[in-house]
Amino acid sequence: MNYELLVLLFVIATLAGFIDSIAGGGGLLTVPALLAVGLPPASALATNKLQSCGGSFSASLYFIRQHLVDLKQQKWAIFFAFIGSGIGTLCVMHIKADFLRLLLPVLTISVGLYFLLSPTIGGNDRKSRFSILQFALIPALAIGFYDGFFGPGAGSFYALAYITLAGFNLTKATAHTKVLNFTSNVAGLLFFIVGGEVVWSIGLVMLIGQFIGARLGAKMVIAKGRKLIRPMLISVSTIMSIKLIYENFF
Repeated sequence: MNYELLVLLFVIATLAGFIDSIAGGGGLLTVPALLAVGLPPASALATNKLQSCGGSFSASLYFIRQHLVDLKQQKWAIFFAFIGSGIGTLCVMHIKADFLRLLLPVLTISVGLYFLLSPTIGGNDRKSRFSILQFALIPALAIGFYDGFFGPGAGSFYALAYITLAGFNLTKATAHTKVLNFTSNVAGLLFFIVGGEVVWSIGLVMLIGQFIGARLGAKMVIAKGRKLIRPMLISVSTIMSIKLIYENFF
């Protein structure tokens, strides 16, 4: 691959990392870009997992250092998100994801509408509906499985779960989302590495871009809070829904 294409992929990954650290959906940019430069679908998905790890790690590290995430409190959620993603990645190698392709636009539209029609959602912390272990066993495991099996929109689903079930405010939910995103990305990546599908030269260049973009986005999350996150979540959910509907029906 020539240097011009690598520079372009680096720039796309940087932008995707910025968007992903705020609202998720960075894969909307990176996966089509990897396919466009000629990677087979399996290699594109595997390489995307590698570069996504750079962004989710960068954002997670920043949020942890800013004391927005307590890793000890989240250890079970992290563990079960990892297990779920590993199982999901194994399943996607044997099961077609056609049903999820049809269902996903409905899910992403629902998430967008929820944030659009609930202007005060995530404004403040509320009482949690789930215990720490219940949250780990149900939404963390289920969304981790989804992230390994299919992936698009997982960040939005994690954030929604943290707000509605754990009672977190939007900024805190976004910070915790990136930790679970990183966890499920690593689990999926490990299986792709074993399968020999990762294109390391491209993935590592994009990983650096993701790292930089995600760090900038994470700083914006803390500086702007829900004034930035809520409209970004609505916009990303809407764009993702339109893209998926177009791909499925046109």
